[in-house]
Amino acid sequence: MQEATKAPPVAYYDYIIIGGGTAGCPLAATLSQNFRVLLLERGGSPYGNQNITNLTTFTDTLRDTSPTSPAQSFVSEDGVVNTRPRVLGGGTCLNAGFYTHADPEFVQKAGLDLDLVNRSYEWVEKVMVFEPQMRQWQSAVRDGLLEVGVLPDNGHTFDHIYGTKVGGTIFDKDNHRHTAVDLLQYANPSRLTVLLHATVHRILFKTKGQSKPAAHGVIFKDGAGNEHRAYLSKEKGKGSMSEIIVSAGALGSPQLLILSGIGPAQHLKSLGIKVLLNQPMVGQGMADNHMNFIVVPSPSPVEISLVKQVGITRLGTYIEALSRIDFVRFFGLTTPTNETTPETTKSALETIERLQNAGMIFEKTIGPVSTGYLKLRNRNPDDNPMVTFNYFKEPEDLQRCVNGMKIIESVVNSKAFSNFRYPNVTVEALLNMTQYLVKNLQPERSNASTFESLEQFCKDTVVTVWHYHGGCQVGQVVDHQYRVLGVDSLRVIDGSTFIDSPGTNPQATLLMLGRYMGIKMRNERLGRYDLD
Repeated sequence: MQEATKAPPVAYYDYIIIGGGTAGCPLAATLSQNFRVLLLERGGSPYGNQNITNLTTFTDTLRDTSPTSPAQSFVSEDGVVNTRPRVLGGGTCLNAGFYTHADPEFVQKAGLDLDLVNRSYEWVEKVMVFEPQMRQWQSAVRDGLLEVGVLPDNGHTFDHIYGTKVGGTIFDKDNHRHTAVDLLQYANPSRLTVLLHATVHRILFKTKGQSKPAAHGVIFKDGAGNEHRAYLSKEKGKGSMSEIIVSAGALGSPQLLILSGIGPAQHLKSLGIKVLLNQPMVGQGMADNHMNFIVVPSPSPVEISLVKQVGITRLGTYIEALSRIDFVRFFGLTTPTNETTPETTKSALETIERLQNAGMIFEKTIGPVSTGYLKLRNRNPDDNPMVTFNYFKEPEDLQRCVNGMKIIESVVNSKAFSNFRYPNVTVEALLNMTQYLVKNLQPERSNASTFESLEQFCKDTVVTVWHYHGGCQVGQVVDHQYRVLGVDSLRVIDGSTFIDSPGTNPQATLLMLGRYMGIKMRNERLGRYDLD
């Protein structure tokens, strides 16, 4: 790794990958075995950042809003606060660490080779995936899920199957995080160049003498604001098979296509961007799997834990849990000032005290069915685009949330979980406290201080689980080989291509996809058919 300030003004590579995230790192590592690869990352290195490495400081990274934070905060037009990664390793540096494979339907619909899919998962797992240690609180949640009928007990498995299971984690036995950057140990260091704080402003295209525009380079700026260019190398004697791959995430990838002239023509013109290709589907199909939860203060000691298990229900919802993280910081609570009333002060202090030893059980809705769109505010690639997710626009999503909340209520009331809740505190009281804690900015929020119905609770307390996707979807913007439709030598390989979020948590699928497509592209170029 090196700072982009050390890059030459102009350089040539076989592949240029934009975004060193969950898919970009395994893709770069794989392609570098045979080709010269440039990996451009707009953020810095995760190494040496204790907030990223340590499980106990999970919330500190998410709440860091400084300009150089690895977590870039944004608020969707729906009013829900969210985060996008700005660090080498992408979401693997910020997430709750849970590792589980995609559902079989996802693999089938994507037309992926199942044998290569499984080999790609194994390639990832050798380096950065561990079996989590189940302690008392997480075990009580698991046993509660089984007691209320989320069956069978599937033990420890990475597979996506109905019932309750313990998955994998990217945190080792010392609670240290392993990230997608660890996969770069597979790379050929003499063929891979990794540049940090390299922000791509535009993809360059050749149009003269071409049947359709062909990507052939990028313009990027380093941390000091200096401009650099990187171009695809030419192969002697035949047409170039070199390519640019955008792996900048569900916000960054559609944003960069639009900045490069690929997107809805009217939107491009409104920004003063020359239209290269009128592609109205760029930025469409944006979706965010919402999270709703109950926080449960405990009379018994609770361990610090992130997600280790999941209840995969038949009602369109997944149930997961985490415990004794810094909930005060997580919810952005502040110690009352002298200006607050005595009643408010007492209530706030009591809540803060309760959160010192508590857990959170949450539901994530599959899909979702509701989708929105993304547009740019301006032509600055550092600025967040405007994104609307349209949470609960479709009634099916709301019903699934209600189904999930009912299962959580049953788990909280289960015999298996009884040691970790105060017997005199009703579920309704817990719902009221959760409603108090969630501070999203939705214009249509009811602002009710007490629980009304699960439907209203879902709407009022919706937060992100950071699994947003879409914007460059397969069949709309890219084909099934992730090539951008209407241009040559350009692919998008990341979560922006997803129509639905794969499995219960997408990171395993994104890591697999980076390796999988690296193998596919290598074999295609070299005329080989091997899977390793």
